Amino acid sequence: MNKLNKNSRLAIEVFVLAIFFVFAVFIWQGSKGFNLWDEGFLWYGAQRVMLGEVPIRDFMSYDPGRYYWSAALMSLWGDNGIMALRGAVAVFQAIGLFVGLLLIARTVKKQNTSYLLLSAITLVVWMFPRHKLFDISLSILLMGALAFLVQSPTNRRYFFTGLWVGLIATFGRNHGLYGVAGSLGVMIWLNIKRTEGPGLIKGFALWACGVAAGFTPILFMALLVPGFAFAFLDSIRFLFEVKATNLPLPIPWPWLVNFNTAPLGESIRGVLVGLFFIATIVFGVLSIVWILWQKFQNKHVSPALVAASFLALPYAHYAYSRADVGHLAQGVFPLLVGCLVLLATQPAKIKWPLALMLCTASLWVSHVFHPGWHCHINEQCVNVEISGNNLQVDLGTASDIELLRNLSNQYAPEDQSFIATPFWPGAYALLERKSPMWEIFALFPRSQAFEQAEIERIKIAKPGFVFVFDLPLDGLDELRFHNTHPLIHQYILDNFELLPNSPNPAYQIYKKKGGA
Repeated sequence: MNKLNKNSRLAIEVFVLAIFFVFAVFIWQGSKGFNLWDEGFLWYGAQRVMLGEVPIRDFMSYDPGRYYWSAALMSLWGDNGIMALRGAVAVFQAIGLFVGLLLIARTVKKQNTSYLLLSAITLVVWMFPRHKLFDISLSILLMGALAFLVQSPTNRRYFFTGLWVGLIATFGRNHGLYGVAGSLGVMIWLNIKRTEGPGLIKGFALWACGVAAGFTPILFMALLVPGFAFAFLDSIRFLFEVKATNLPLPIPWPWLVNFNTAPLGESIRGVLVGLFFIATIVFGVLSIVWILWQKFQNKHVSPALVAASFLALPYAHYAYSRADVGHLAQGVFPLLVGCLVLLATQPAKIKWPLALMLCTASLWVSHVFHPGWHCHINEQCVNVEISGNNLQVDLGTASDIELLRNLSNQYAPEDQSFIATPFWPGAYALLERKSPMWEIFALFPRSQAFEQAEIERIKIAKPGFVFVFDLPLDGLDELRFHNTHPLIHQYILDNFELLPNSPNPAYQIYKKKGGA
């Protein structure tokens, strides 16, 4: 009973700490910054779900879980605005942070509040970009599920771990695959010199039943929602067709940093970023070797460390899929939690210097990517009203918002449709309009049949104007919209006329031919 009370008290303390940090960050920067690109992608999807549309079937989207989570809380609050969305995401973030801190707190017998605070800072500063907090939290929740299994590998826990992996896959199929990889590693590890729990075959069967049970929301949607099964399978087929989940970028190895062409602070940041990329791989390999050695020696290993070890390499893949700091932030948490768990059991002369180094390096790398810091350091953010909320955004974003509103008022009044492609799905959410096209983020080349279907949708919607962001993404001219979607681009040229005096050479703005 005393142990139960102690665990409950610890969980409550960690929960309060997680809520405090998430709330503090939200107060600081919740109303700062706005992203018409990726954040707009999430916001548009949440709005459409609130109106009864189905992710993947009715509009291009991530997996449905995050949209139904966001739409449920936004509906509860009676608000489809950007701050309501950020609030819904922050709730999910608090759950993820709570699990991460609890994994660290349960590693040591004697609690150290200072170390827990340092750990909280280290984790929170990596929680960006804000529209990817679902992905970050999911990686932490997977660690919690696997640690739950390692702590006591019973029949029930095998099933519930699988259930958790399946449920997480409804938020992101890539996280489901990473969870499968980590689970297989943990199950094999548990069966080395096994002294308790079911064998590998029985444990796997129980876990697989749990995965199927957790994935039932998607299965039920496939069975009961007309058109969803085809759209879901087609989204999987497309990934194999393009042979990528992301547009790759060169890996920023630390030795490539040129100290002669960048300020010292930026150069140090570049080196640290490269070292973090290397560390995700090194930790993944060495930690697995170490926990295997400990297992063969019949020595105890922290369940949280086992979980982090087997998820480090899968999430390193996530970081390397598009090797920028934003994707590093989404793949670095097994490394962070694993290191903090490992250091928590070390003598003070080892624990504190290394934990402080990790926290300092994390702050140095990540603070410039937080919108609160961006507005603070530049002192050039201006107030803009978005969905009934007063936000502070940079001058460029404010100008883009004003442009979209002016175009809407002049060429698409009274809720008339318009096109914003390929990078600004947030334009639809901002103006609360439905996209004429299914593909709201047009990055990859598409087939002629797909483009013809999109053209038919455009004909039905009768958009008042077209905004084409003619940008060579990652400097690649083949990724310009007229190269990735030549048929749709030709349809635009045939049916719309280019307006002169664009405020930006990359902004191609068309009005309907014969329109006022």
